[in-house]
Amino acid sequence: MLSRLFTLTAFGTAAVLVGAAAGQAHHRSDDEVTAELETPALWADDDADADDPAIWVDEDDPEDSLVITTAKEAGLYVYDLEGREVQHIAPKPAPGEDDAPGRYNNVSLIHGFELDGDDVDLAVASDRGMDNLGIFAIEDGELHEVTDPDAGWIFSASQEEVNGEHTAYGLTTWQDATGAYALVSRNSETEVALLKLVANGDTVGWETVRTLALPAEFAMPDGSTWTTCDDPGEYAQVEGMVVDENTGTAYLGQELVGIWKVDANLTGEPELVDTAVEFGLPGAYDAETEECEYGENPGFGGDVLRTDIEGLTIYYTGGGNGYLLASSQGDDTYAVYEIEGDNDYLGSFGIADGDVDSTQHSDGADVVNVSLPDFDGGLLVVQDGDNTPEGTDESSTNFKFLEWEDVAEDSGLDLVVARERR
Repeated sequence: MLSRLFTLTAFGTAAVLVGAAAGQAHHRSDDEVTAELETPALWADDDADADDPAIWVDEDDPEDSLVITTAKEAGLYVYDLEGREVQHIAPKPAPGEDDAPGRYNNVSLIHGFELDGDDVDLAVASDRGMDNLGIFAIEDGELHEVTDPDAGWIFSASQEEVNGEHTAYGLTTWQDATGAYALVSRNSETEVALLKLVANGDTVGWETVRTLALPAEFAMPDGSTWTTCDDPGEYAQVEGMVVDENTGTAYLGQELVGIWKVDANLTGEPELVDTAVEFGLPGAYDAETEECEYGENPGFGGDVLRTDIEGLTIYYTGGGNGYLLASSQGDDTYAVYEIEGDNDYLGSFGIADGDVDSTQHSDGADVVNVSLPDFDGGLLVVQDGDNTPEGTDESSTNFKFLEWEDVAEDSGLDLVVARERR
């Protein structure tokens, strides 16, 4: 486990990667990528807040594929390929009067999990309110909960700790010959836990394999020590995560810091792929205003990612190659990196007004490289954090669906359309 103090020269590879990424110009395309369609608005006044999508492909009937999404305190929403709601799953009720209810934060998929004698696909969601997972079997186009009720908390030792909200936050899943796993990050902490999913009769639980703590403090080139500015007792958390199962590499988006890569089994030393523009930005928390007061940016960060760094997803082009997409929430763009080699930065694109409105402050994202009805070359689904119509006082969020061929052709980044599915 790494200490909380990280020196850029401590890991030679990390320093090289940071330097290489930071030296590349930020190429944002002037061409316009637009979405094909969108899901219905989710309204903040209804405690519904769109967050993260996962695309489930029906191998037998692709037109019946689903987009499974989280909406925090409003639970899970499931949509068809036309963006219509086909299922809603409410979150768990609060266990006690003074306790928080369930809050589904991120969602990911497991394919062909052996459960009670059958191979089933699973949707796995992190539950920030309960500090555990919600696990659902996908059967006949519907989600059915199969969470082991005795699986327990992930990070907490008591309900009092759960109520402190340093609980399960970001999530991604991956599989290899040894089983099915989830990487789960911790709210307001730098920790990420590796969980192995375990069948128990007709339910699914988990066992903690190990945890990794990413740095919370960093030694800067001028000799100063920097930490992200946040409320007292809160550290630079991870949310967006994805695993390249071809290489067993996990990419972890530490929201105010940058993108790390590390073995998906959380062994070895993490390396920085890129840092946020605001990396090293001095800030002091003001208790009266409950906000951070920032100084001048010393320019130690990268050129591409504007905080928060959010959803990460991979589009595979074949032959072990592909693109890592990262939501740069602060400037409403998506940065694109190669997954092979040193993760070279290729450029960024935004999503403009078209058949539906543009996308801002995007959080979670997911992409598949198999053609689906009306989505040639694959489907990209992103969260829109500001779906509020012009001239209204209410706040809404939703999800945008994009055809990968359009992204490849209209982004101006010379991206490839997959010839084969990974």
